[in-house]
Amino acid sequence: MATREMKAMKLKLTALGAAVVLAAAGSANAAVSVIGGGLAQACSQAAIRGESAAEYEVLCTTALETEFLNVRDRAGTYVNRGVFKLRRAQYAEAVRDFDMAIRLKPDVGEAYVNRGAAYIGQKRYADSLTEINKGLELGVEEPAKAYYNRALAYEGLEDAKSAYFDYQKALELKPEWSAPREQLVRFTVSRPPGG
Repeated sequence: MATREMKAMKLKLTALGAAVVLAAAGSANAAVSVIGGGLAQACSQAAIRGESAAEYEVLCTTALETEFLNVRDRAGTYVNRGVFKLRRAQYAEAVRDFDMAIRLKPDVGEAYVNRGAAYIGQKRYADSLTEINKGLELGVEEPAKAYYNRALAYEGLEDAKSAYFDYQKALELKPEWSAPREQLVRFTVSRPPGG
């Protein structure tokens, strides 16, 4: 793997139409599993299924207001509510939920990855990298989504080479996921003159 990466580092990478695709691609959202039943678990299951309707956000809010939740499940419910907001491009509101989750339980990697995804939506690409890297460092249940989001941030910073490698990593971690494969087809790999 290291040899392949070193050879690839010598290649010049370009992404075609990155700005257009970045806006259309959307980020990948990482939900948190909440155990124990009730509305918090229903909120979690809807987030994991990929739902985005406001009614699911209401489930999370009601769980936070009415259910007795341990710290992990409360933080996870804030992450999941933030995911619903993120999916509807309510970036500032989503960031507030991720901030709350981090205040409650600073070791929930998904909160950082999703806050990074919200920053991508706000075109705060450098801030996004910091968040996603922190989430990866802490560990997340779905690292492919973190690498995919980090690739989007790199594209926003016009770092095609790093974006390419992160899309590849996302695809390696989750080969059945079409999103990174679809992004990779936009890249042209060529050797620089004399390389």
